[in-house]
Amino acid sequence: MTITLKELAGVIDHTLLRPEATEQDIVSLCHEARDNGFAAVCINPCYISLACRQLEHTPVSACTVIGFPLGASEPLVKAAEAAAAVRAGASEVDVVMNIGFFKSGLFHRAQADLEGVVHAVRQENKNIVIKVILETCLLSNDEKVAASRMAVAAGADFVKTSTGFSYSGALASDVKLLRQAVGPGIGVKAAGGIRDLASALSMLREGATRIGSSSGVAILKELKSKI
Repeated sequence: MTITLKELAGVIDHTLLRPEATEQDIVSLCHEARDNGFAAVCINPCYISLACRQLEHTPVSACTVIGFPLGASEPLVKAAEAAAAVRAGASEVDVVMNIGFFKSGLFHRAQADLEGVVHAVRQENKNIVIKVILETCLLSNDEKVAASRMAVAAGADFVKTSTGFSYSGALASDVKLLRQAVGPGIGVKAAGGIRDLASALSMLREGATRIGSSSGVAILKELKSKI
């Protein structure tokens, strides 16, 4: 697969979701994102205002996570968290689906949970990008397809493989399956365990349109060395 540095940087969400991340860590993350031309930074909600100040007058988006990492918050809380994040300046939100509801066969409740977040976000700003995290390592292939389609029906712009906090992260085979499930009009974000160029390129080959990684700088350096 042939890709330029600019093209690769433009699909990376530069990610820092560790609980011990400090304000200075977030400032450094934003500077790296700006300097390398990444698509977005992906951070915890408490740092959205800080990130937005750091990224002002740049094309880098501020992305945050909702109901993270379990997806099991009460639905009204997830919706309120999402609305608050948008008011704080987030231009993208990655919400974890309620996997327990879904695995219980409570499909209407799982979809309503996502719809509540989508509605809350759209009321604040109709242009916000919404990604739904499926946590594919906890789902069978049939469940991955069904969950992807549920996310799209709820109004998601993207489906996303993983939080990076469960048993395993993104697999190229899952990206391929999600791409087939949602078709060409919906984004697919691969995230979790993508730490080198080969992994990133394998996700893109299978249909990912965004890569979530805490190793974006190293991945770009690896590509630059090959060029």
